[in-house]
Amino acid sequence: MIQLKNQIYTGSNRRQSVYDLNIPEHFNNKIIVFIHGYKGFKDWGAWNLMEAAFVSKGFGFCKFNMSHNGGTAEQPLDFPDLTAFSENRYSYEVSDAKTIISLVNEKYPDASVILTGHSRGGGIALLCEAHPAVKLVITLAGISSVKKRFSDKEMLEKWKADGVRYETNSRTGQEMPLKYVQYEDFILHRQELDIEQACKNIQKPCLHFHGTHDQAVNIQESIAIASWTKSPLYVLENSNHTFETAHPWKEAKMSEALSFIVEKSITFLS
Repeated sequence: MIQLKNQIYTGSNRRQSVYDLNIPEHFNNKIIVFIHGYKGFKDWGAWNLMEAAFVSKGFGFCKFNMSHNGGTAEQPLDFPDLTAFSENRYSYEVSDAKTIISLVNEKYPDASVILTGHSRGGGIALLCEAHPAVKLVITLAGISSVKKRFSDKEMLEKWKADGVRYETNSRTGQEMPLKYVQYEDFILHRQELDIEQACKNIQKPCLHFHGTHDQAVNIQESIAIASWTKSPLYVLENSNHTFETAHPWKEAKMSEALSFIVEKSITFLS
């Protein structure tokens, strides 16, 4: 058994961040690489319980913090570095994910990598599926378009004029800055950030989950993803964006919705 916690990796723009890697004693030679979402981090909510559930069934599990998610290598929880957060961009997240996939592949070259992403992380997973080590993709309330995130023309005009805009983190109360460079970066990399095209090119098995009461990412996005990838979508009735979990998560077990996702994923992967 191998359990690595808060290991350092060098991500986008040479910024250091952290990852965890858990390989069980009876390893089935399949490693799940989990990608967190926007305003997220690897130890958010019930993700550690999700990891433990997969590991108990023989799967390896790797989860990591994006290099510019607002955490630091020394303080990986929450968002102590809003300067780094302000510099984030989608291309950085794709690059970070590919770095971790390659890191896992180098350590375990014969293992199959299963990319699993929540919300924005689901979209990033779909954009990274072409890596040869990746054999399957699972999305949890995944986004179907980066372009859609920039569809408000009035917001874009003000953002360009001000150079920065702020989003309130309802949990921490922080005013989280986003520099206009994020949109400029999207324009520069719009082809490689085209989730729809990536989905239509996928030749690997995929599985998708989405809650009917998701107020952050509309379920129509997963319906589109499932259609483009020609793969199954499980619709979780009355479930929200985080599948009835929250941060901090003080329960000893996962929510019923997240347990369902793990159960169906394990069946799919087996």
